[in-house]
Amino acid sequence: MKKATLILFAFIITKFILQYLVIHPIYDLQRDEYLHLDQAKHLAWGYHSIPPVTSWISWLILKLGNSYFWVKFFPALFGALTILVVWKTVETLKGSLYACILTAIALTFSSLLRINMLYQPNSLDILSWTLVYFTFIKFIQTEKYKWLYFTAICFAIGFLNKYNIVFCLLGLLPAVLLTTYRKVFTNPKFYLALLIGIILISPNLIWQFQNDFPVFQHMKELSETQLVHVNRMDFVVDQVMFFLSSLLIIIAGFISLFAYKPFKPYRFLFWALSFTLAIFIYLKAKGYYALGLYPIFFSFGAVYLSHLLQHGWKLYLRLIPIAIILLLFIPLLDRALPLKTPEEYFKSGRQHTWEDGKKHPISQDFADMLGWKELAAKVDSLYNTISDKKTVLILCDNYGQAGAINYYTKFKGLIADSFTNDYINWVKLDHKIETVIRIKDVGNTDFTRDYALFKNVIRIGEIDNKFARERGTQIILLTEPKLDLAQLLRKEKAAGNLQ
Repeated sequence: MKKATLILFAFIITKFILQYLVIHPIYDLQRDEYLHLDQAKHLAWGYHSIPPVTSWISWLILKLGNSYFWVKFFPALFGALTILVVWKTVETLKGSLYACILTAIALTFSSLLRINMLYQPNSLDILSWTLVYFTFIKFIQTEKYKWLYFTAICFAIGFLNKYNIVFCLLGLLPAVLLTTYRKVFTNPKFYLALLIGIILISPNLIWQFQNDFPVFQHMKELSETQLVHVNRMDFVVDQVMFFLSSLLIIIAGFISLFAYKPFKPYRFLFWALSFTLAIFIYLKAKGYYALGLYPIFFSFGAVYLSHLLQHGWKLYLRLIPIAIILLLFIPLLDRALPLKTPEEYFKSGRQHTWEDGKKHPISQDFADMLGWKELAAKVDSLYNTISDKKTVLILCDNYGQAGAINYYTKFKGLIADSFTNDYINWVKLDHKIETVIRIKDVGNTDFTRDYALFKNVIRIGEIDNKFARERGTQIILLTEPKLDLAQLLRKEKAAGNLQ
């Protein structure tokens, strides 16, 4: 085995190990992860918030045992594959082994360590962007249209994983128009590649059409509840902070496209990045939406630095970029990764801004990884006291509550539902309902409907973890319904009035 292959393999193994070490055992899975895992039981060509690929991976996780190990394995895998693709990009740019190692270090000790710790579409999204750029670079180098077909396939995979990759295309196409490569638009093979991409994503497009395009509803919800709190300047700052420890290499990558003659054919990548960032800034996007832009520039920056430091005494300077990466990443560990307990973060006095625009003592992601086991255990305990379990409906206010109960429950037949997307499409109302275990958000204090439908409304408990985002979530027992509850809910579901 070649030396370079051994070193690459060592980085990949290191990447996997680190992803399991960066989360303190006190934390549960994150809110979104529960929804994605439940999607495995309801396979479809689309969902309210995301396309279908995540559900396919969740199905595989389910078949492998649905354990914590496998939940964390796949984002780690996509992170490792991102390192692999960037490494191969360096090789295709005729970079040295030093350049390969520099990119691997830069990506391993970066914000990707945070992204790749959660089972969300973001890890595969970043990999897909990187693959799109890599395959297009190969097309530029070889002028073989098979690489353009691969570009279409990589885009389709990315699209079926997360719609965010559309912005990759929106930046790339006008950038190509600015160069001599615009001749590609006159070649029929380009349109064959386009057709391949459309065919591959068409099942999801058909699903969107059949379901009245829920993606637009989801985007509207994001805009009204989350993006409204996003400051455009914060987005710009995020672009610097995400790869602060490797900023030298990224800047070198930008410069190399204009200062290093062999890289002139790839100058379009800078314009692609500029167009995409401009769109994101205009739309007030979240900072991490743009993460897929940067890994490919590590390749160019590392090769360029390797070129500048290749002779005589300059060889000794090659350790400086590596040292900068490692030294700058150390202080980021405390901010970016849940290595400490919530109590330790609270004592530090640092404040974190959540999606609601307010300041909190710990990161929102960390707060979203607390209280779930507690909730599931309390629901299990209550569920165990009910004799006729076939007549129980467990109804939650949000997908995190429902998904967490379903993931951690010790009862095989226990299923938590919610009248929110995507659970509203999965809830079964074909059985008699005599008892409801109601999980209510802390702010949901209106019990008018509960008293109208049930004789007994008993508050059993709540989530006590003071650092959990779900702190105060209530567990309510509703018994002795005053009417046929299943029939009422079926009618309301048909009318679109479930509440």
